[in-house]
Amino acid sequence: MEKMEDIREVDPREEHERKGTVYTATSHIVTAVIGSGVLALAWSIAQLGWIVGIFALVGFACVTYYTSTLLADSYRAPDPVTGSRNRTYMTAVRSYLSPTEVYMCGVAQYVNLWGCMVGYTITATISMIAIKRSNCFHRYGHSTDCNSSGTILMLIFGLIEVIFSQFPSMEKITWLSVMAAVMSFAYSFIGLGLSIAKWVSNGYTRGRLTGVTHLSSAKKTWNVLQALGNIAFAYTFAEVLIEIQDTLKSSPPENITMKKATLYGIGATTLFYLSLGITGYGAFGNDAPGNILTGFGFYDPFWLVDIGNLCIILHLFGAYQVYAQPIFAAIEMQIAAQWPDAKFINRVYTLNVRLFKINFTLSKLVLRTIIILLTTLVAMMIPFFNAVLGLLGALSFWPLTVYFPIKMHLVQERDIIKMPKWIFLQSLSAFCLVMSIAVSVGSVVDIVSSLKISTPFKTMG
Repeated sequence: MEKMEDIREVDPREEHERKGTVYTATSHIVTAVIGSGVLALAWSIAQLGWIVGIFALVGFACVTYYTSTLLADSYRAPDPVTGSRNRTYMTAVRSYLSPTEVYMCGVAQYVNLWGCMVGYTITATISMIAIKRSNCFHRYGHSTDCNSSGTILMLIFGLIEVIFSQFPSMEKITWLSVMAAVMSFAYSFIGLGLSIAKWVSNGYTRGRLTGVTHLSSAKKTWNVLQALGNIAFAYTFAEVLIEIQDTLKSSPPENITMKKATLYGIGATTLFYLSLGITGYGAFGNDAPGNILTGFGFYDPFWLVDIGNLCIILHLFGAYQVYAQPIFAAIEMQIAAQWPDAKFINRVYTLNVRLFKINFTLSKLVLRTIIILLTTLVAMMIPFFNAVLGLLGALSFWPLTVYFPIKMHLVQERDIIKMPKWIFLQSLSAFCLVMSIAVSVGSVVDIVSSLKISTPFKTMG
């Protein structure tokens, strides 16, 4: 086995050299976890209250950390230390589970990827509108009606993504990842700084132990479920855990290093989330906006609010492609396998644009454009930030963060069946399933209710 392992380490077919450490993996985790979900944390705590809100943030962190350690053991199969490598989440599921479960995993992943594309389109457009409104308020006063349509801005965002989609392997370009990471930290810290400043200027702490109380019992229930979904979405990173682990050197064993990195990464993220959520709720109380930078709890300094929203837009321009490229690749592989000799699929055209050139096929141009246009159309129909985040969190949390890691772990340790640990794992999975279903229902109800009082395609709420 040792000899085979040595061969695998130097196999020329490997696509990269693994030099990662616990520190590089920790940075990747923090970068992957912190994103647009942080913008809804103050609103989420407002729905839950001080006690349940903080408990939910810590609880989701603990569940995510624990199931991530189980997933780290699935990087190799059948043994977590000496087995063959699984370089993607799907490969790991295929190594341990049945074809039906592999199919379920694929559906869960691609639904989540496409859902994130919809969510990112909505979030970027809301930030564009916020910049326009911020400048309007600064020029004409806070009492001015500065409402603005998001239709044109959303179409512009979609058009830019169509152009970006023609670049090959966009998700692997280093500058894109670096830009996205820098932008996500920038707007997160701007939101934190503005919240602290407002809290200090208030001179007292706002908020209640039980959160928002002036709503009907039904509305309160849906908002609580939606808030839980927002928090779940904020911790999502299971899909990329295996890929991060695949960058680690093999000594010490990758699963040991990854477990340490997960502890440090989730720990640091949780502290940051608690800081942002607590300061946001302390500053605004039950009036905390759904999006801390676009809800106009802050009017001044208007330029800093604009910079924060610009950072969101730049982050999502890149993040959108990271989620879109796997969908493009899967569809194009299926079509190429069906019609391998079609010129529409295989003939490459070159477009020279001054400093660079773009190579594309007609199939790639047409298919990717259609996918992005359909995504933009759906985003226009349901432009509701918190409800969409809640639904995305519910749809991805149980299957990808909880169910598959637990199921693969149980396959690894068959001898624990009916033992206390087995009962605990099954109970945890069942509890998270019930919660995900409830959160999904709450988010869908909120979307339906919002559609009754809004005008899709015209105004972003």
